[in-house]
Amino acid sequence: MHRHGYVGRKFGRETDQRKALERGLMCSLIKYQSITTTLERAKEIRRPVEKLVTLAKKGTLASRRLVIARLDDLEVASLLIDVIAPQLSRNSGYLKIERAGFRKGDHAELATISFVDDIDLELKSEKKGKK
Repeated sequence: MHRHGYVGRKFGRETDQRKALERGLMCSLIKYQSITTTLERAKEIRRPVEKLVTLAKKGTLASRRLVIARLDDLEVASLLIDVIAPQLSRNSGYLKIERAGFRKGDHAELATISFVDDIDLELKSEKKGKK
């Protein structure tokens, strides 16, 4: 048997656990703009997060609903759509992955994944003040 046509890493988990891990990592990345995790996990979440940012930049109601559905967190989705996406001037390549050494316990390779552009979260508090 060949492994042709399979996309993505399994991380030794069931499907629902893997999807929950991916959603949690994506939410943390959007919320904190930078996270440190294993290199494999960082590489795995880069593609879906970049797709979410592209959707969020459209700003339509349909794209807003898709982002909310994929993240399962209304607060994080609103942060992405209203604050982060408008500040990103590029069309793609929103994230960067930098290697961060090895974890002490199991010697897993660590990486820091973050947004390429600097993001000002003060806009979020200003928008709340206007309402």
